[in-house]
Amino acid sequence: MKKKLAIFTIILCLIFPLIVFAGVPLDTVKGNVDKILDVLRDPALKPASGAKIKKNKIRVIADKMFDFTELSRRTLALNWNKFTPAQQTEFISLYKNLLADTYADKIVAYTDEKIVFTKEVPLTENTVEVQSTVIRKAGETPIYYRVIMSNGSWMIYDVVVEGVSLVNNYRSQFRDILSKKPPASLLETLREKAKKS
Repeated sequence: MKKKLAIFTIILCLIFPLIVFAGVPLDTVKGNVDKILDVLRDPALKPASGAKIKKNKIRVIADKMFDFTELSRRTLALNWNKFTPAQQTEFISLYKNLLADTYADKIVAYTDEKIVFTKEVPLTENTVEVQSTVIRKAGETPIYYRVIMSNGSWMIYDVVVEGVSLVNNYRSQFRDILSKKPPASLLETLREKAKKS
């Protein structure tokens, strides 16, 4: 009896992660993207006066979608350890604001394109790429969301648009700055950008 119970337990342990894993990353990303689309499609927010409210609502959703600590760590790569814990915390906050300001206007300019989620591709044991396509009259744009299991949820740590990774794009920019200047200098640059936005 004990042997049968042990075998049954092992089988459950092997099957259960597959059941939880299958479709969950894609459903999680799609669910959050759908929430953003609901905000963008809200007729009450269509006038220009609704743009700020849209941005604020999208930001709240983005805070739940993205693992900004993981995104920051991957963006800085080896340079992450050059920052003190306090500098790392400030970098995460400033980087988050930079991304919000850079992409908010693009997102708010959404004109009812169709987004189709196609599949998820495991990258490592705890990371997955969720693939989607934005369909518009001018053509199709592939957008891949890379997600990681963080505190029991699938969170985005990178977005790849038409083959260009958000993390890699900023990594090269920040690497250039940090190759000549200390972390404090990069933080000052990001602070200045935040003031202008």
